[in-house]
Amino acid sequence: MEPLLIYKALSNETRRQIVEWLKNPADHFDDTKHLEEGLTLQIGVCVADIQTKSGLAQSVISSYLSTLEKSGLLESERVGKWTFYRRNEETIQEFSEYIQKQL
Repeated sequence: MEPLLIYKALSNETRRQIVEWLKNPADHFDDTKHLEEGLTLQIGVCVADIQTKSGLAQSVISSYLSTLEKSGLLESERVGKWTFYRRNEETIQEFSEYIQKQL
């Protein structure tokens, strides 16, 4: 875990919102397409769904997701032509403990 990368990733409001949305994806995303493909939201949320919810361009969201993944806050999984993102709860917990001890 690199705290500086996490601080930078969370300094952007939309990136912070993405992490929040993925905490409880069923509250923020429709799982109909997932279920039609035999998938659940446990695998994560498709980039296109995150992009639609944010209202930003796909290239911007892809950049944001890449930043969040590099910081360790998100994990990705490729299924067919889609990439799904979910929270990396282990890193989030580690960062939480770091903040409690260091700040």
